[in-house]
Amino acid sequence: MKDNRAVRKWEFRFIVVLLLLVHGGVLGQGLRIDPPHWYAGMSGDSLQLILCGKGVGQGRVRLEGADGVKITNQKILSSPDYLFVDLEGIHRIKPQTCTLQLELGGKTQRIPYTFHARRTAEQTGRGVDASDLVYLIMPDRFANGDTTNDRVAGMQQTEIDRTNDIARHGGDLKGIIERLDYLQELGATTLWLNPVQENDQPRESYHGYAITDHYRIDPRLGTNQDYLALADSLKKRGMKLVMDVIHNHWGDRHHLNKNLPDSSWLHRWPAFTRTSYRASTQIDPYASSADAQLMKTGWFDTHMPDLNQEDPVLARYLIQNNIWWVEYAGLDGLRLDTYAYPNEEFVNCCVAELTRVFPLLGLVGVVWVHTVAESAYWVKGNRLNPRPQALPGVTDFPVYRAIMAGLQEAEGWDEGMRRIYYTLAQDGLYGSFPVNHYIFLDNHDVSRVYASLNGDLDRMKMAHAMLMTLRGIPQLYYGSELLMGNHAGLGATNVRQDMPGGWPGDQVNAFKRDGRTRDQNEMVDYIRRLALWRQKNGRLMKEGQLLQLVPENNLYIYFRQLPDRGIMVVVNAAQKAANMPLDRLAELLNGVQAMKEVTTESQQLLNEPWAIPGKSARIYEYQKITQLNQPGRP
Repeated sequence: MKDNRAVRKWEFRFIVVLLLLVHGGVLGQGLRIDPPHWYAGMSGDSLQLILCGKGVGQGRVRLEGADGVKITNQKILSSPDYLFVDLEGIHRIKPQTCTLQLELGGKTQRIPYTFHARRTAEQTGRGVDASDLVYLIMPDRFANGDTTNDRVAGMQQTEIDRTNDIARHGGDLKGIIERLDYLQELGATTLWLNPVQENDQPRESYHGYAITDHYRIDPRLGTNQDYLALADSLKKRGMKLVMDVIHNHWGDRHHLNKNLPDSSWLHRWPAFTRTSYRASTQIDPYASSADAQLMKTGWFDTHMPDLNQEDPVLARYLIQNNIWWVEYAGLDGLRLDTYAYPNEEFVNCCVAELTRVFPLLGLVGVVWVHTVAESAYWVKGNRLNPRPQALPGVTDFPVYRAIMAGLQEAEGWDEGMRRIYYTLAQDGLYGSFPVNHYIFLDNHDVSRVYASLNGDLDRMKMAHAMLMTLRGIPQLYYGSELLMGNHAGLGATNVRQDMPGGWPGDQVNAFKRDGRTRDQNEMVDYIRRLALWRQKNGRLMKEGQLLQLVPENNLYIYFRQLPDRGIMVVVNAAQKAANMPLDRLAELLNGVQAMKEVTTESQQLLNEPWAIPGKSARIYEYQKITQLNQPGRP
């Protein structure tokens, strides 16, 4: 019995150490290791460990119990409080816990380091594609499922104030998990959360974009295990999860920023210098070098130091962190924030490495620009950038801007619905069908779509009909289905409202039908019908060729088609009804006698005239068509 108790006592201590490793990598005596663990059989042959602790750079490490893996390099940079250890032969190791033996100051510390088994291909990196519907959530503003983590002792911002746009409101991961039924019933297949890693900043820590610990979920949102529980809950429902990652900057209270391993990790100026946010300088052949440099190396904000990804050690740290999270939670995709800001060679290397390790992983880069040319510049296979790019898709701001303007303008030579037509007519610049772009009507940085369309429910439906049927991956922003409004103010803090019913004591619960207004239910029902229809037509959404007609009288008609079936989408942005131009459709719909409207399931014969009501959209599906003739297509 005594021996058994001793074994159990040793096992308990071992488990405690492993838990500390998993949750941030902090070990005894102030020592920390990043990454906190790794994965056996990971493709690639090397791993960079960062040992963090007072004077640890003066130590040396030996590796025990890891057959086939060896230490090839140990180095310090500027700070003596970091030791960088390179391991090689990682792909040969089996799942196990080995020992890092740290010799420092005449003492030896034995540190267990675990290589976990990798997930199966079905469990991770499944990808996000045009058959999906992405639902964007700002976790602090969606639902509060655990009030005990609203205030976490020891963190710099502990207050909760739901009346203040820049304060924390208390939403968390558990609140999201508890409302997955609502999201699945709405038709969402994929969740994208604004960054969930720790943001231990003294103010504005709610949005997640000033990370202070890359390996730890913010305790006010939950724990690493809570994030894992969310990922697993989604998998059980056949849903997916996308993580928001930032390579351009981190929070100034980041644990590595407080004592930089090396001064070269940050871009430095004589005084605080903000980026110009002008991504156009990266494509502009006439841009001054000073303008281009300011955009790339200026700080995003006073509390967001700009990272120098040209430093190979920092670059490796960031890429390894991305790989770690994908494997840890079985992520299906990553949203790469501020993609045009970091070093171009780095972002291409990052995307290439992620794609090598996770071939199906869904990757999208945020390129907030106004023109198709600026957007295409960053995409794989584009016809503008002489330097090869690796990114498969971007957030499609040009299409967003075209839809918002086109739905409100009177028809002109290139205004009204023709604005959308002309934007899509430039898709050839991408070099291939841009099916991996995220298309959207709003997000956490721009005005709510309902406000942009001046509270017009008809135009909301028209916008969502296009969102659900144009090429690319559609993305909804939380609460927009409930007709949340507001034009984005400075910093867009006022478009990050709380979901009604997400907090204990809320007087209105919009997650339930009886807690919504008639117009809200009408919008929710419309989105749900289209979303569920999309789920049944995934191949058409992924592979269906796009063909559009030049709009006439603000009537925009386009097709998505496969050899055996397709859809025709008709958007009438005019106030009055418009007769269908049957003469223009005759060649295109050769062999089609009847169609069914998707939202009403009404039948429409093609041998009789019909009209499309003003301010409305119709989606007609048909089968057994003749291949559409498209001469001159790219």
